[in-house]
Amino acid sequence: MSTAESGIHVIVPTYNEAANAEPLVAALLDALPAGTRITFVDDASPDGTGEIADRLAELHPGVDVLHRPSKEGIGPAYVAGFRHALAGDCGLILQMDADFSHDPAEAPKLVAACEEADLVLGSRYVAGGRVGSWGKRRLRISRWGSAYARKWLGLEIQDLTGGFKCFRREVLVAIDLDTVGALGYAFQVEMTYRAVRAGFRVVEVPILFHDRRVGESKMSRSIVLEAAWRVPLMPLRARRLER
Repeated sequence: MSTAESGIHVIVPTYNEAANAEPLVAALLDALPAGTRITFVDDASPDGTGEIADRLAELHPGVDVLHRPSKEGIGPAYVAGFRHALAGDCGLILQMDADFSHDPAEAPKLVAACEEADLVLGSRYVAGGRVGSWGKRRLRISRWGSAYARKWLGLEIQDLTGGFKCFRREVLVAIDLDTVGALGYAFQVEMTYRAVRAGFRVVEVPILFHDRRVGESKMSRSIVLEAAWRVPLMPLRARRLER
């Protein structure tokens, strides 16, 4: 089944993204084929993001919203969105941030690469990939995170912490979502690592990563620390799950 025939479901976790929700839907619907579905997973945003997403769902039949009662981390939000997508008949599940750091115009590039791969990563750190206006400190942290994960996990993937990804349905079915433990950005590492261990083909395509247009970054010290202690434990945990 080609990507053109498989159907696309985009999962977008949100927390305080009121200014981005409407333009993001417009950009995605313009970039991706007719019939593409978009699901917002909103963690009770106090700025009204959930209500805006509900209004967008009324306007666009392909848009819907999962409302979660509290902010529990990007990992659980994505897992909820993945379950929702898998309950339908889509063949491809695309994940991305709501803040335009991932350019919707580049989404078709990830979708097209799924013709030859099972998981496609939008990569900042392969040839042709770039980061926009980050400061040196944040860029160092991001690059260190990927290098740290590569060392512990024995992978050659250059951008392990990015969140712009396209999964073939089979990958998410094979990964037992009940056993995904990471809450923050370690989730991105864990999902890619689990896909590689399961024997799926993972490729990176270059993207330009932009700084967010409006709003505040969700990156925090606790997210970095979670990744630092979770990543070394991932091989041990994966072996235990595979028994």
